[in-house]
Amino acid sequence: MTRKTVTKMMVDLLMTILLLLLMGYHYWGDDLHEWFGAAIFLLFIIHHVLNIQWYKNLPKGKYSLDRVFRLIINFLLFAAMIGLMISGIMMSRHVFAFLNIDGNMSFARQLHMASNYWGFVIMSLHIGLHWRMLMNMFRKKGSKPSAGTAIVKYIIGAGVAVYGLYVFFQRRLLDYMLLRTMFVFLDFGESKVSFYLDYLAMMGCFIFISSQISLFLSKCRKKS
Repeated sequence: MTRKTVTKMMVDLLMTILLLLLMGYHYWGDDLHEWFGAAIFLLFIIHHVLNIQWYKNLPKGKYSLDRVFRLIINFLLFAAMIGLMISGIMMSRHVFAFLNIDGNMSFARQLHMASNYWGFVIMSLHIGLHWRMLMNMFRKKGSKPSAGTAIVKYIIGAGVAVYGLYVFFQRRLLDYMLLRTMFVFLDFGESKVSFYLDYLAMMGCFIFISSQISLFLSKCRKKS
C-alpha cells in the first residue's frame, strides 16, 4: 500500500472511532464531546482533500446503478456531517465559545440530533461500500478464501446484522432520526462495554446491508 492509501485509512479509522465516541457523549461530558466533534471536523476536511480526485472524476464515465448508489450514500453523508458540524458550532460552549453565536438553540438541537443519528447510519453504509476492498487489502496476495470460509463469514455477518437491527429499534434510533422525540433516552447506569458493543453491532448491520447491495449492483453491472 502507498503512503497516501495508509494515510486515508488512518484518517477514516480515526473518524469512525470519534463518531462512536460522539454517540456515547454521556460518558465523556460536554467538554470532551466538543473536542471529539472538533477533531472529526478537522479529519472530515482532510478526508475530502485526500479524496479530491473523486470529485474531479464525477463528470467522467457512465453512471451505473452501483455508481449512483455510491454517489447517493456519499452525498447524504456529506450533508449529515455538515449539519452535525453547523449545529455543533452553534451549540458549542467550550471549543467554539469564542464565536459567541446566539442563534436558535431549539433548531440547533434538533439538527444536531437528526444529523448525529443519520450520520452514524450513513457512515456505516459508506464503510460498507468499501468493505470488500478493505478485506482484499489484508488478504494475502493471490489467495482466495475457500467456499466454506466464505459461508462462515457470511453467516457471522448476517448474525451481527440481525442483532444490530434489533438493537437499532430497541434503542429507538429511528425515532431520533425522524425527530419523533426531542430527547435522547440514555441509561446512565449502563456500562461502556455494553453500550459500544451494541453500537458496533448496529454499525456492522449497516455495513453488511450496504456491502451486499453494492455487491449485487456490481454483479448486475457486469452481467449487463
